[in-house]
Amino acid sequence: MSYVEPAAVVDAMVALGAKKAHLRRGQLVLRGTLGGMFLGVATTLALTAATQTGLPFAGALVFPVGFVMVLLLGFEMVTGSFAVVPLAVLERRATATEMARAFWWVIVGHLLGGVLFGLLFAATASEMWTTPDAPVARALVDLAAHKTLDHQYLGAAGILLVVLKGVLCNWLVGTGVVMGLTSTRTGGKILAMWLPVMTFFALGLEHGVVNLFVVPGAMMLGAPIGLGDWWLWNQIPALVGNFLGALVFVALAMYAAHRRPAPEVAPVPAVSPRSRSVADA
Repeated sequence: MSYVEPAAVVDAMVALGAKKAHLRRGQLVLRGTLGGMFLGVATTLALTAATQTGLPFAGALVFPVGFVMVLLLGFEMVTGSFAVVPLAVLERRATATEMARAFWWVIVGHLLGGVLFGLLFAATASEMWTTPDAPVARALVDLAAHKTLDHQYLGAAGILLVVLKGVLCNWLVGTGVVMGLTSTRTGGKILAMWLPVMTFFALGLEHGVVNLFVVPGAMMLGAPIGLGDWWLWNQIPALVGNFLGALVFVALAMYAAHRRPAPEVAPVPAVSPRSRSVADA
């Protein structure tokens, strides 16, 4: 059968985390760039579906397309790494420094990918900035304003709100990464990953990688958002919440619930010199 038992899934999480922690810097940046671009594609697909149908849930139904592409093609998504790399550190298959290094370079890649795809999308959605009020372009601007300026209006409570939304978001996204390990078949992986990721998007939670496309893309379309608005009122607290959600509710929870103890090795009985000489005789 293609189903993988939870204990074996935890083994795979540890192995995957160790692999990610030891990737070369160039690989991390490139895979992070492509991962960010695919999530940008998924976000614009979701906004298009919601705009065309008038049903926001239609966007949630199709958003996991990008998530599936990233994972099946082996690209990087730091929110997924948050759920597996800490376990490699816990089992001493990677160091905390290697973990921080892997996270940093993937985020750099996400930023490059988000800005690049944001530029490409802004140019096409606005027909080279001749129609900046096109429905999907306007939807992106409104979404970015909600993610930043609305939180700014709430003050310190707005930052806490983003952190909490980030925690809930990456509980689900990290679960999606782990559920992709519960099947050995491509179809099973896709279905398993689809469910929690669709749920996070439908609930309007905060995903740091998605926001690395949404906010700069909207700024290129004329959104009245500054760099401080972006990073203080959304990006930094979203990533903090994403890390906490994946670490506590996915990585440590799965590890505590399903990690198999190391097999006990029976002690070898001591053999006296006299017994050894008799046996040799």
